[in-house]
Amino acid sequence: MKNNSSFLENKIREIETSITKKRRFKEKLFNRFTKAIVEFNMVEPEDKIAVCISGGKDSMLLAKLFQELKRHDKFPFELVFLVMDPGYNEANRKKIEENAKITGVPITVFETEIFDSVYNVEKNPCYLCARMRRGYLYKKAKELGCNKIALGHHFDDVIETTLMSMLWGGQVQTMMPKLKSKNYEGMELIRPLYYVREEDIIAWRDYNELEFLRCACRFTEKTEAENGESSESKRLETKRIIKELKKTNPNIEANIFNSMRNVYIDAVIAYKKDGITHNFIDEY
Repeated sequence: MKNNSSFLENKIREIETSITKKRRFKEKLFNRFTKAIVEFNMVEPEDKIAVCISGGKDSMLLAKLFQELKRHDKFPFELVFLVMDPGYNEANRKKIEENAKITGVPITVFETEIFDSVYNVEKNPCYLCARMRRGYLYKKAKELGCNKIALGHHFDDVIETTLMSMLWGGQVQTMMPKLKSKNYEGMELIRPLYYVREEDIIAWRDYNELEFLRCACRFTEKTEAENGESSESKRLETKRIIKELKKTNPNIEANIFNSMRNVYIDAVIAYKKDGITHNFIDEY
């Protein structure tokens, strides 16, 4: 028992040291994490933040980065590491709990039946599932006295979402670094990994020999069982498009990201603000 306890303590220490002592991870993970927090004013004194953990690499890294930020203790704020079980199978639930122990993250788990609710939905089950998960997270976080929820979306998620909205949504819309909830008064969503690249998260995961969930969705499992392969998604397709474009333009990702900061309203045919459409012809 003592040997197991010592092994676990050493593993947690190694994981935490990799973030603060290994140059690549300190610069590309922790420093970019804190940059987003400072630039977008994501964490304020007396905040109580629910760090939402899905079981994947992104949210587990987010939890470790928040723990490190807390150690700096520049001002008082609280953290809750919140895991929602939407109906995981036993193996996936166990994997999340084991990873929480290995990484030293004290999780709070609550259960829902979201997977059962969307399992037989044919049109946009992933969209419905995501909306329901977000709602349950807001509700539970508020019950626990939190005023913010933190999600693990990273830089690559931002540019993929931006491109997807254009190619398949027929609109220009990006993933915002923070949002005020429309349905839960006083609640806010923040994305502190906004500047963190997915390749650096993968490198950190592999360096520490960690194995996280990829997709624990029953709908995906069903599709794989029926077709023998994972279903095609627009996000994966978008990843491939970006990868191809990068072959001829190494700056393609940064350009997509920066384009959302350089919108020239005078050269836009129409735009929406607060639900109202403004057309250039109105002031022509």
